[in-house]
Amino acid sequence: MKIDLTDTTAGKINKALVRGRRAIGTPAVGMVLTLVIVTDEENAYDALKAAGDASREHPSRTLVVIKRASRSPRDRAKTRLNAEVRVGADAGTGETVVLRLYGEVVDHAQSVVLPLLLPDAPVVVWWPVNAPADPASDPLGALAQRRVTDTYSAEEPVRELASRAQAYTPGDTDLAWTRITPWRSMLAAALDQVVCDVTSVEVAGEEFNPSVELLAMWLADRLDVPVRRSLSPGPGLTSVRMESSCGPIVLDRADGSLATLSIEGQPDRAVALKRRETSELIAEELRRLDPDDTYASALRYGVGRLGDPAGSPPTGTAAKEAEGSGPESGSDSREADGTVLRRKPGARRHSGRSGKAAAS
Repeated sequence: MKIDLTDTTAGKINKALVRGRRAIGTPAVGMVLTLVIVTDEENAYDALKAAGDASREHPSRTLVVIKRASRSPRDRAKTRLNAEVRVGADAGTGETVVLRLYGEVVDHAQSVVLPLLLPDAPVVVWWPVNAPADPASDPLGALAQRRVTDTYSAEEPVRELASRAQAYTPGDTDLAWTRITPWRSMLAAALDQVVCDVTSVEVAGEEFNPSVELLAMWLADRLDVPVRRSLSPGPGLTSVRMESSCGPIVLDRADGSLATLSIEGQPDRAVALKRRETSELIAEELRRLDPDDTYASALRYGVGRLGDPAGSPPTGTAAKEAEGSGPESGSDSREADGTVLRRKPGARRHSGRSGKAAAS
């Protein structure tokens, strides 16, 4: 069921939601959170589809905020709010409100969103594109317990990672980080099978995808060994090679779906490691709303401390920033799933300069 409202208010939208639920015979509110999507008209359809698919696992009230640019000064001075209310089959397993903001209200979107939030329920804000430099300080981001961005959509992903590190606030996360969850789980499981000291790592992936840098920073931060980032044709993140005292450990995915795990002295094994849809990534992020300390530690390690394809070290300001950005080292690091990546005893941190961002 769809209800179109023109030049409306938040109060009228709430009444339309109640009317819609009654019309389809479900007067009770069964949503577990509010998902606020801040996007433009071009990307609204894809974001809304991903949120609708994720709502099968996380029934939620989805608020899509689209800020429309007015063409003339007269139109920019006129404040208008149009809304499309969807309930029932048109909204997946939750409720959806598409908000189109015009005029001065564009700069005060939080005043429209606040009355529409579910009471006593968590709030997640997701920017599929054009995320603010500091999500926690954004008026909409300040309403949320979880703020989701995607550095892959940025024009300069590597620089965006550095910006995210500087502005990080507990509750921030990134879909570029979510994309490497299966890789992190597989690599941690591989190291659990051997009693070896990792001495160096190489992470390969196509250019301009920040997930490769994030995986490399996570490995460097957890293992405290030199990590080199190299380029490959893709698709996405293609391989991780860890040199150890027991021989190489290689996780290679050449086709974007099936990977091969090779450990010295053991038969090669095929593992499913497909590239996931956005709906799967959002669903994963909605499973846990507490701060992701592992992501924060990897992010703050710093892109500048990775070795680039040429192996050249950073100099000047970049080197100083890299030395000061890393977290304190410890003996072991336990991931959210309970696996442990062991640091090499007596290992030192490696400084290097990252090349261009590559894809995961």
